[in-house]
Amino acid sequence: MSDWAALRWARTGTGAGLAKSGGLLAELRIRHAEAHRAYHTFTHLEEAFGLLDSQPLPFPVEVELALWYHDAIYDPTATDNERQSAALAVAHLGALGVEAARLDRIATLIEATAHHVAPSGDQDAALLLDVDLGILGAAPDRFDTYDAQIRREYAFVPEDVYRQARAAILAGMLHRPRLFVTEALHGRLDAQARLNLARAIERLDHGV
Repeated sequence: MSDWAALRWARTGTGAGLAKSGGLLAELRIRHAEAHRAYHTFTHLEEAFGLLDSQPLPFPVEVELALWYHDAIYDPTATDNERQSAALAVAHLGALGVEAARLDRIATLIEATAHHVAPSGDQDAALLLDVDLGILGAAPDRFDTYDAQIRREYAFVPEDVYRQARAAILAGMLHRPRLFVTEALHGRLDAQARLNLARAIERLDHGV
């Protein structure tokens, strides 16, 4: 079986002009394999890159690097994961000689994933956020697995508190006029995402 991560990292590195960056991938593997992660693993990255690579070119390599690093630091009890992940990306990539303007752009893209709202007119941020949320429009069985994985990541939260908070988050998504900003992913994923979200909310509301 091919190592999708090594192949995809090499592709990103070539586009970014990075040399001797294999150590960064090794660290990302370790971070995404942390015991408290159930959904925010390399499987999530693989699925997100699959969606990214299905979209029309060109998109800048900053989007790819932001995607690699957007969950590099993930602690379900913290509120600043995105800021810390952005800082880690800047430190890692800066050490390889990535210029300041590109580092700033990567950090901005990563931090946009905190609230999943792309700045107006920022199509690159919109694409990153859409592929990050692509799981919402997955086939029902995959979505249900994702939903259960999120619960495991928040196992420390009491059941009644979790159900209320999770239902509110999913309802907020469901009530958005558009779940996906880019036209291609809106057309491809929106309808299924709304069915998935409605089903998940019903389960939470009925204690299933």
